[in-house]
Amino acid sequence: MKKLTVARLGRTVGLHGDMKLHILTDFPEQFQKGSTFESDRGSLTIESVNPARGTVKFQGIDSVDEAKKYTNAYLYSDEETTKKSFPLGEDEYFWFDILGCDVFEEGKRLGKVVDIQRLPAGDYLLVETDKSFVDMKKAKSFLIPFLDMFIEDVHLDQKRIDTKGAQDILEAS
Repeated sequence: MKKLTVARLGRTVGLHGDMKLHILTDFPEQFQKGSTFESDRGSLTIESVNPARGTVKFQGIDSVDEAKKYTNAYLYSDEETTKKSFPLGEDEYFWFDILGCDVFEEGKRLGKVVDIQRLPAGDYLLVETDKSFVDMKKAKSFLIPFLDMFIEDVHLDQKRIDTKGAQDILEAS
């Protein structure tokens, strides 16, 4: 099962092992008392969370020295747990499902989604351009706004996204 990065632990706060919690997910509600996460330094179970201060305390970590061992550690969930815990509505997608999708427009493959970038104006698909376009001296990658005006259809079962206007973006890149 592929692990998903959901948070990074920051500096210690106070004297009792609390730490800054830098949330890297759209589902902050998963950080609750009793929730367990894998980290790159072992399994951690939340003892308490203070959303107003952006801090978390884990069971068994009761001092600054113990907490410092986890500074800059990442917390992980997995795809299966995320899908079970956070059902999505129609036309909503998990980023991990979108990554790797082939992008098409009018039957032509434009490329593959290699990343999703969250910018102030919204989410953008970073597409690695298909070799046939690169051979025509087009950009090696380009961004498509994840908006209805550019995304016609998403077929997760086929790992395919049909677009409109994305080829114009590629041509202008």
